[in-house]
Amino acid sequence: MANEEKQEKKIIIDEDWKHEAQREKEVLAAKEAAEKQKAAAHKRPPGPLPRGDFAALISMLVTQALYALGALEIQGNESEKREPDLGLAKYNIDILETLQEKTKGNLTEQESKVLENMLGQVRMAYVNAAKQ
Repeated sequence: MANEEKQEKKIIIDEDWKHEAQREKEVLAAKEAAEKQKAAAHKRPPGPLPRGDFAALISMLVTQALYALGALEIQGNESEKREPDLGLAKYNIDILETLQEKTKGNLTEQESKVLENMLGQVRMAYVNAAKQ
């Protein structure tokens, strides 16, 4: 009798369920493909890198300081609001001040003015962020 019960029990699989699951897989695959295509369309090919000169070094450090202060946003992350990292900003400002001190007398007039102006701007941004 036990053998007869085992043989009589059959698993019935609903074919509609299989088709529905397959359709959901196809829809998800289509969505993923569309998202990848959209991301590829927004991705710009990298442009040529600027010359590696003193002004580029200053610009890089100022950019890092301004980003740490929350004055700059990364493209694509506009909705994400960050708190300023005053310690990191101060670190970058300190590096700029060290460069100014150690290169005094060895820079062209234009390089010296760029450093002076950028350092002044980033210091003011730091003061404004610290007040808030």
